[in-house]
Amino acid sequence: MTPAVIQLAAEAAERQSAEVTDWGARIAWVVGLLVFIAFVYWLMRQGWKWRGALQNDLPELPTAPGGLPEHRLALTGRYHGSTTAGQWLDRIVAHGLGVRSRVELTLTDVGLDVVRPGATDFFVPASQLRGARLDKGIAGKVLTEGGLLVVTWAHGDKLIDSGFRSDRAAEHAAWVEAINSMNTNTSITTEGAER
Repeated sequence: MTPAVIQLAAEAAERQSAEVTDWGARIAWVVGLLVFIAFVYWLMRQGWKWRGALQNDLPELPTAPGGLPEHRLALTGRYHGSTTAGQWLDRIVAHGLGVRSRVELTLTDVGLDVVRPGATDFFVPASQLRGARLDKGIAGKVLTEGGLLVVTWAHGDKLIDSGFRSDRAAEHAAWVEAINSMNTNTSITTEGAER
């Protein structure tokens, strides 16, 4: 044998096989990680419930009266949540207002009908509508400038902003104009009645 072959044989004899995986330790780490994730999820759920308990002074949501008149506008899209008016991060979760869902909005002369499949429907009487605007974000949802229709309404002694996004965002401007004109007409009617 040549010296090179002897040296290669010696090196091959010194090499050891790779360490076998310690399955017990690996399983313990995976179980520990799953327990940690479950604990964080549980904490988030408790926080959601706590926020709802803090907001339990909010009255029950009104439902649409029977026989609504013909609609002015209608849209389908997404409901992104409600917040305290002017505070786009102060999410309201009481009575299901914090649940994101699909939405069918209908604006009539008597108010705004919000139908949410899989979540609580509600109705905002025209006298409670305070205005509408285009915005870019509400409670954890940020879109491009003007990508969100935000409707401000009064419920109990609280002003609420509710965020909607139409499947056809070009409709938002017509909604802002219609709701703001209703608010102006309601204010004029109310002022005339007080005189």
